[in-house]
Amino acid sequence: MNAARNTLGEAVPASPPVILVVEDEVLVRSIVAAYLRGCGFDVIEAGGADEAIRVLQAEVRVDIVFSDVNMPGSMDGFGLAQWVRRERPWLKVILTSGAARTAKEAGDLCETGPIFAKPYDHAELEQHIRTLLAR
Repeated sequence: MNAARNTLGEAVPASPPVILVVEDEVLVRSIVAAYLRGCGFDVIEAGGADEAIRVLQAEVRVDIVFSDVNMPGSMDGFGLAQWVRRERPWLKVILTSGAARTAKEAGDLCETGPIFAKPYDHAELEQHIRTLLAR
C-alpha cells in the first residue's frame, strides 16, 4: 500500500481513526473518551442519539459509533444503530448496556456483537475497536 505524500514527496502520517462516543452520562462518557484518546484515537462525544445523528449528518468522518443503549431523547442506542444501518451502512457500531435484555437485539445491529455489558473493561473495548478497524 502506498502512503500519502505531501508536495515534497514526504510520507504523510495517516490520521487516527475517529470514534463517536454516545453516552448521556457525562462522567462515563468523559472517562471512556479520555481513555480512547490515550489509545491514539480521535474522539467525538455526543450526549445522545439526536446529537450523534447531527454529527453524522454533518459529514464528519467517523469510523466507529460506540453507543450506550439506554438514553433519554427521541431514540435510544438501538434506534441510533438502526439509523446508522439504514443511512450509513458502512459505519461500524458497538453498543453497550447494563441491561441484559438487550443482548439479542444488539447482536442483529452490531458488527461482532452482541453487546458490551457495563461495566466493561476499557482495554477489551480498545481491542474490539482495533479488530473492527482491521476488517
